[in-house]
Amino acid sequence: MILIIDDDSAVRSSLSFMLKRAGYEVMAVPGPREAMEVVRSESPSLLLMDMNFTLSTTGEEGLTLLKQVKIFRPDVPVILMTAWGSIQLAVQGMQAGAFDFITKPWNNAALLQRIETALELTRTPKSESEGDLTTSLRRSHIIGRSQGLQEVLNTVARVARTNASVLITGESGTGKELIAEALHVNSQRSSQSFVKVNLGGISQSLFESEMFGHKKGAFTDATSDRVGRFELANKGTIFLDEIGDLDLACQVKLLRVLQDQTFEVLGDSRPRKVDVRVVSATNADLRQMVADRSFREDLYYRINLITVKLPALRERREDIPLLVRHFADRLSDANGLPRVDFSAEALNFLSRLPYPGNIRELKNLVERTMLVSGKRLLDASDFDAQYLRHDDVAVDASSLAGLTLDEVERRTILQALDKYKGNLSQVAVALGISRAALYRRLEKYNIQVAVP
Repeated sequence: MILIIDDDSAVRSSLSFMLKRAGYEVMAVPGPREAMEVVRSESPSLLLMDMNFTLSTTGEEGLTLLKQVKIFRPDVPVILMTAWGSIQLAVQGMQAGAFDFITKPWNNAALLQRIETALELTRTPKSESEGDLTTSLRRSHIIGRSQGLQEVLNTVARVARTNASVLITGESGTGKELIAEALHVNSQRSSQSFVKVNLGGISQSLFESEMFGHKKGAFTDATSDRVGRFELANKGTIFLDEIGDLDLACQVKLLRVLQDQTFEVLGDSRPRKVDVRVVSATNADLRQMVADRSFREDLYYRINLITVKLPALRERREDIPLLVRHFADRLSDANGLPRVDFSAEALNFLSRLPYPGNIRELKNLVERTMLVSGKRLLDASDFDAQYLRHDDVAVDASSLAGLTLDEVERRTILQALDKYKGNLSQVAVALGISRAALYRRLEKYNIQVAVP
């Protein structure tokens, strides 16, 4: 049963009619006192509640009710309703434990989808064994058996068939795009489009044209119609990579389409509906960006209904031999090369490296060593010769003996800084990591860099 709580009788009637037509059992009450009576005596599956009531225009009454509901029914999902101008109330409600929020006037299809998602996630048992959840999971090229990776796949298996928005976090090179693809191919949208968008590569001036499309003549260079990324992803999944790189002006435009599932093509004022599942990814600390006011808090809560944090390669070292074998076999198959093997010393060497560039760095090292050496059996010396030799940055394997992983990583960064005379852009490229990841490591190891 869905419980509607709103002091506007027209809203209660409209929502009740829509939800009953969709097949739900519904109860509707005008205020907090009646709502708590139902919460105590019944077992509602979901609450759909307004934030502002007649006696309060600040939302305090709604927030108090939400907190009371969470005390009596902590597992019941609550979807909040608020006006766009009062969206900060919804953010406070999310912080207090609400599942999701919508703005008035609402879009019926978007609201029904969020209700369905909330109920699906509530019904999905979280205590199923790893094997039960992942046996039928199509994993694409996700390789590994470590506990950290299995926890990720557990979450993917649990939420893939829902429409929940997912935020994938993790360092550069950890495989965030592969997880996004796994969410899509294991979803009910798998037969539809999977559209990848690197938001870090789209300027503010081109954002609306790229994401929503434009009509011929909409601006000077619009010589033909263009279909935007959201329309291309209709009925499927849109993957918003590097969402932390999006500037504040574009964040507002993105929030609008995520909130209402509608957008306007440049040069055409008619709103268009879209039905997409949103998966985002970032290597940035969005919580800190929210605190720094460089990322909107309401957008943060809209994109991360579910968060999947990918472990760094150094946190899943037991997977390195499997990944090495996988990358080697793929390179051999793709290029008609003979199969290669690895000595125990080689695998031990590879398992000790710091990998600031994570899986991407390991892949590049394996492929480069295979192609350069041309040998059928690779030893530690073969990998030592190629390790970090991207742009002639090299580390002597003998210098790593007896060092902790942090000491190895620190020494690697210092040698790259020396090689490139402190040019951080070149150092980041050589190490296979982003500048942001390099800054975090400089801060971690208290490495001071003079401006060249």
